[in-house]
Amino acid sequence: MTGRVAFVTGGSRGIGRATCVALAAAGDRIAFCYGSDVEGAAATEEAVAAVGGEVLGLRAEIGDAEAVDRAFGEVEERFGPVEILVNNAGITRDGLLARMSDDAWDDVIRVNLTGAFQTIRRATPKMMRARFGRIVNVSSVGGHLGGAGQANYSAAKAGLLGLSRSVAREYASRGITCNVVAPGPIVTAMTEAQGEDWMAGVATAVPVGRFGTPEECAAAIAFLCSDQAGYITGALLPVDGGLGMGH
Repeated sequence: MTGRVAFVTGGSRGIGRATCVALAAAGDRIAFCYGSDVEGAAATEEAVAAVGGEVLGLRAEIGDAEAVDRAFGEVEERFGPVEILVNNAGITRDGLLARMSDDAWDDVIRVNLTGAFQTIRRATPKMMRARFGRIVNVSSVGGHLGGAGQANYSAAKAGLLGLSRSVAREYASRGITCNVVAPGPIVTAMTEAQGEDWMAGVATAVPVGRFGTPEECAAAIAFLCSDQAGYITGALLPVDGGLGMGH
C-alpha cells in the first residue's frame, strides 16, 4: 500500500476508469479529470470506492493550461502533490486529410498531445523535489501504424513517444520515469457501438484474434507506475494483441 497520489486524465470511462481502479487497488489515492461525461465520472468514483480507494473527480479541459493548473491545485489541496501521472485523455476528429479542417487538426493535437505536455510540465517540479515520479502516456497502435482518416490522431499519438522519451532523458536522474503504453483495439462503448460484424472484422487483423479489455491496458499502466518498474523509462509497451508487432 503506497498511498501515493495518482492523477489520471480522461478517467470517466474505458481505459481511464480501469486505470483508476487498478491504481486504487494498489493502494494509491486517485484523482481523475474528465471533459463532459458527468455520469461516467460518477461511475468511476463508485468503482474506485468499491475497492476501498479514496477518489476525487474533477471536470477540466485538459487542453487548457489554466484548467490544468486549477485541477492540479485542487488535487494538491485534497491529497498532496501528484506522484503518479497517467495521461489517458484523448479525442478523435476523423476525416480524410484533403478534407480535414484546421480545427479538427488543432483540437486533436491540443487535447491528445499538448494536454500531456501541460500536465507533465505542471507535475514534474514537485516530483523532482520528492525525487520520485511515475508518468505514463497512453498512445495507440495508430501512432506507429497510422490510420486512414486519422492523420491528426496518429500524429498526436506518435508525438507522445517523442515527448515521453525526451521527458525520460531529462528527469531520469531525479527518480522520475516516463513511459508509453500503446493499446490496440480495445472493447469500449465506442467500439461496441460499431456492431458485432465490424468488431469481428477488426479482430481478424489481431494475431491473438480478439479485442483487448480496458483492464488489460490498466494492468500494464499500473505496473509502469509501480516501484517495481523503477528501472524502466523511455519504453513503449504495446498492449495490442500483436497488431503492431515489429514496429
